Parts: sequence; structure tokens; C-alpha cells
Amino acid sequence: MPIEDIVHPFLKFYTAAPQWVKSSLGHVYSMAPTRLRYGAKYDEFQAEINRCNDPVWTARRADEKLLETLRWAIETVPAYAHLKGALAEVRDPSDATRLLAAFPLLEKESLKADSTRYLSNKMGPETHLMAFTGGSTSVPMKLYLEKYVSRSKDFAYNSTFDTVAGVGSGDVILALRGRSVPGAGKPGGSLWMYDPIKRYLHLSSDHLEAQYMPGYVEAIAKWKPTIIHAFPSALVPLAHWFKANPAPELVARIRAVQLFSENVYDYQVDLIREVFGCPVLLDYGHSERAVKAISLPDDSRYFFWPLYGKVELVDNDGRAITEPGVIGEIVATGFDNRVMPLIRYRTGDLAMWSKAPNTIRPGFAVVERIEGRLQEFLVCRDHRLVSICTIGAAHFEQLASADMMQFEQDAPGKATLKVMSDTELTPRARAALAAGVLAKTQGGLDIEIVRVDGIARTGSGKHKLLIQRLDLSGYLGAAHIERESDSAGTL
Repeated sequence: MPIEDIVHPFLKFYTAAPQWVKSSLGHVYSMAPTRLRYGAKYDEFQAEINRCNDPVWTARRADEKLLETLRWAIETVPAYAHLKGALAEVRDPSDATRLLAAFPLLEKESLKADSTRYLSNKMGPETHLMAFTGGSTSVPMKLYLEKYVSRSKDFAYNSTFDTVAGVGSGDVILALRGRSVPGAGKPGGSLWMYDPIKRYLHLSSDHLEAQYMPGYVEAIAKWKPTIIHAFPSALVPLAHWFKANPAPELVARIRAVQLFSENVYDYQVDLIREVFGCPVLLDYGHSERAVKAISLPDDSRYFFWPLYGKVELVDNDGRAITEPGVIGEIVATGFDNRVMPLIRYRTGDLAMWSKAPNTIRPGFAVVERIEGRLQEFLVCRDHRLVSICTIGAAHFEQLASADMMQFEQDAPGKATLKVMSDTELTPRARAALAAGVLAKTQGGLDIEIVRVDGIARTGSGKHKLLIQRLDLSGYLGAAHIERESDSAGTL
């Protein structure tokens, strides 16, 4: 039984404790052996991960895990009991993909309407690990993971991502991942805290304005981090600060930047690479723990771990997309969750298969980029949907110095662009920016530009590039989505 699952409910008390308490307790806890902290399942997942360099074995094992998942779902989950006939026709694991096609696509709305239908009747409440996700609509949705399994799996795969990035046992990691620092908002309160368990130097994600940056820099100088874990939007203001206020003795220590949880845009990656002069690696995953992908130091595409879950792309009508370069929705079938196996779960995220050969990670599904979610599309006046990254800041030099920006839309063909910066854009810059957006959307979108002092983040500290108030389901259609692959930024 992993200690991590036992102590996790007490994390909030540990986080709120004074720094000397965290330093003392955290140091002692960090000495515990990996097997004790993460459990025997952690070792099992690590063993599978380590064998993924053998594409023949990996393909066979992926079929086995898929069939195990589907069989368990059909035999124990009420929502899938009607598929017993299809299961009876399966002869061996090579039939798993064909059996998967018999399952209906799982909509978030169906899961929210009656989640009990998707719970296994063979797994008691003591095995349930409750989790929440905001999903593409930012409306919380309750789901269940498997206690003593799901978190161990996540630790194993995240540990491998750190290995890919070159994180060593002695590295201090600068963390800007939405963590609130207790007391940071009070006069004289610290803007940072240090967690010796993960060797995280947490910087407050609630104080990213320029006047607080010297405090962050002071903490970085004190703790000397060599790796960065961050939400992209949280790291950009710090990168802007270092660009305007060079501190080569600090940034030169950074060997890798790992970005999590948010959409990642070309201009963000370019800025981070320029300032820190190191590889920028990307992670794709979600609270549902159904599929997971990472980029590599020499390849910015997303490589999906084949033994984590099965990934598909489908069009608006639910038909499979197999050809490269065509945008589709990511559909995920997660492995290793017997409590609530998610089968053909519609994530709301959009991606396209890569055209380039995969010589680095044979056997891994590869997407060129992840386009973001339906709620991250703008509606043109003729009801075309255009990805927010198509008109991202990478294309407009007028926004190069902005710390943050956010679009907001409540009517087709019109949107407001809020720009967080120290100085007002000149009338000439505003006109050029508006004209650029209009041209980029082929005459489909007019924008009003306003400067703001701050842009609110979500409860988990993330930044939304678009506040979309329109119901996009009425506009969604294959002909509406902008498919020019060279016009969209990497997500």
C-alpha cells in the first residue's frame, strides 16, 4: 500500500505549514524508499515503461492491456453489459482493436448524467479514488480512479518524463504550476516556498506582475534551480522579466523546461528557448488518466505512451481518422483503472496525426500538435471556426512585450482582446493588430483591444487564452474548422 495515497489527504496541512516544518518533515519523508512511497504497482509500471523500447513486445502488450480493459468493462460495468455478444467473438488480443470499435463513444454529458452506470460492480467503495476535472467547459465533473493504482501509475510516467528531460536526484526544480503560496498576499509575506520531497521551489502563481519579479529572482538566486516545471502562461511573465533584466548567472543553470497542463503556443516556446537557452519539453495528460503523451528534446511532436492508454482520432461524426494532417478529436481508452474504465472517452481536445516518420519512438502514436479544445475556437461572422492558435501572438510583433493576453467572445465575428502589459498599445499598433487578425481570419473577425492590469486565472492557477461565451456545438461542422496546418501555432 503506497504511503503517498495514505498521506495525500493531509497535503493541504503540509503545504500550509511554516517553511521550517516543511523543511523538516519533507526532508525525512523524502528519505523513504521509492517502493514504500509509491507501492509495488509503481515498480510494475516502471518495468513496462522500460520495455517500451521493444516495439514488437510493446504492440503485443498494448493489445493485451486493451483486451483486459474491454473484457473487464463488459463483464463488470453496467453501461457495457450489452456488448457480451461482441466479446464472445474475440479469439485473442489481436482482436482487441476490432472489439473496441463496437463500443460507443463516451460523452462527458453521459458520464455526468449517471456516473454510476460506468462504475464496476466488482470494485467496492474502498477502492474508489475520487477526482475532479473541469474539462473543456470548465464545469467540474466527478470521476473515479483506482486507489493504490492510478497515482502510482502517474508517478511512474512522470518520473520517466523527468528522466527524458535529464532531471537528476540533486536537481532543484523551479515550479510554477498554479500552487498558491500561503501568506504570499500579505504584507511582507514570502512569494515562494520550498518542498524538499519533490525538491520544488514553488513560486506563487498569483503574483506574476512585474513588481513582484525581484522577489522571485531573489528566491531563484537562493535555491539555484536547474530544471523548470511550469504552466506556459505562468512562465512567460518571468521569461519576459529575464529578457528585459538579464541575469545570465541564473538562467544559465537551467538545463530543461517542462511545460504542463495548458495549451502551448509557438511564441511561448520561442521566448522560453531564447531566454533559458535549453530544451523545452511538452506534456499532455488529464485528470482522467486515460492517455498521456510527451515531446522529446529533439522532437517537439507528441508521442503517446502505448501502455498508458489507447488513443484514437475521430471526426465530428465519430468516424475514425487515420490519415495524417486532418484535425480530429482525441478519443481515449484508459488502462489500469478497474473502478471506472473510460472507454472511447471524448476528451474535447483536437489533434492531427503526424506525417513525418517516427524513428525515435517506434510503436508510439504521434500527433503533430494538439490544437486545443472546441472551446478554444473563435467564431467568424460567417460561422467558420478558427483555432485560437491560428491568431496567436506568434504572428503579431505588437504583442511581443505583453505579459499575458486573453480573447473574449460573446457574438460571432466580434471579440475583445485583453492585453496585460505595463504600457498602452499605440493607436498605430492597435490598428495593425486588428488588421492582422482580420486578415488572418480571412475577413471573419473584428477585435477590440483593451489594456488590462491583470487577467484572472482559474482556481487551479491556469490561464485561459479564450473566454468563449458562445455555444459552439451549433457551429461545429467539418466544413467550418480551419484546417490550414501551417497557420496554427503548436499546442
